[in-house]
Amino acid sequence: MRHLVRRVGFYLVAFWVAITLNFLIPHLAPGDPASILMARFQGRIDPVAMKSLEAMFGISHDPLWVQYLQYLNNLLHGNMGLSINHIPTPVSDVIAQDLPWTLVLAGTAVVISFALGSLLGIIVAWRRGTLVDNVLPPFLTFLGAIPYFWLALILLYLLGFILHWFPVSGGYDLSYMPGWDMSFIASAVQHAILPALTFILVSIAGWMLGMRNMMITTLAEDYVLMAEAKGLSQRRVMLAYAARNAILPNITAFGMALGFVVAGQLVIEIVFSYPGIGFELLQAVQGSDYALAQGIFLYIVIAVLGANFLLDLVYTTLDPRVRQERS
Repeated sequence: MRHLVRRVGFYLVAFWVAITLNFLIPHLAPGDPASILMARFQGRIDPVAMKSLEAMFGISHDPLWVQYLQYLNNLLHGNMGLSINHIPTPVSDVIAQDLPWTLVLAGTAVVISFALGSLLGIIVAWRRGTLVDNVLPPFLTFLGAIPYFWLALILLYLLGFILHWFPVSGGYDLSYMPGWDMSFIASAVQHAILPALTFILVSIAGWMLGMRNMMITTLAEDYVLMAEAKGLSQRRVMLAYAARNAILPNITAFGMALGFVVAGQLVIEIVFSYPGIGFELLQAVQGSDYALAQGIFLYIVIAVLGANFLLDLVYTTLDPRVRQERS
């Protein structure tokens, strides 16, 4: 319990620091939403309209510490401001439109890549020196060495333009209205397969090699040799003794990768014209849409801290030694 309280306190402090930096960085940058929007009209805006714009965007000329308190109060009420790129849509609405696409695509791809890569790493390590060990790691490493956009373009050309197996762009067929009906869901799944496949093929080698190397090290440990000497089945030794301990570093990397899922997969979203939070963040930065960028960064921070907290809990469950040290 004491360890849990300490960890919760640490994450609360880290969250407060992230919120503070998220507030300060845009305020240190030149300009504000109203002046940036006015610049798009080449300055031809009445001063009264300028005041109205400042009021609409919540721009304050109070001291910085007062603005900081106002910012915290707005966050507590779920108010992250208005987006310049999508005026007059609130930032929360913009993120709510794009985030589900990224979570479904990138989240599913990360989970599949981690699970499949870790399983292949276990099999390759257990069968080291065989044909599987000699062929699979070099092949997957070769795929992982191909840049994202090249592999995405190759798959797009072969499976999309040539074979017509998958759609070549978008998140769904525009003839369907977004909703929970099966036609729309089937269309969304069909559009997501190719981007997800690209991500899995590029990232699976890292999970497999990490698991393979740790498995080889773990298989030489005394407790694994003792389990084999007791006559336990190979499957039990491999999964319950070796893999359970060897997977801990991969669990750490998986927690980080899962946290950064919220940031989106920018290259894949651009190549496949897929709606997602990564491309939205790029447009926000390019368009000086500070409110939208702040909102997206805040969601990324929450996701990363939440994933790391869950990772702490999983670690103490998987490794009894860690649980004893932290009790």
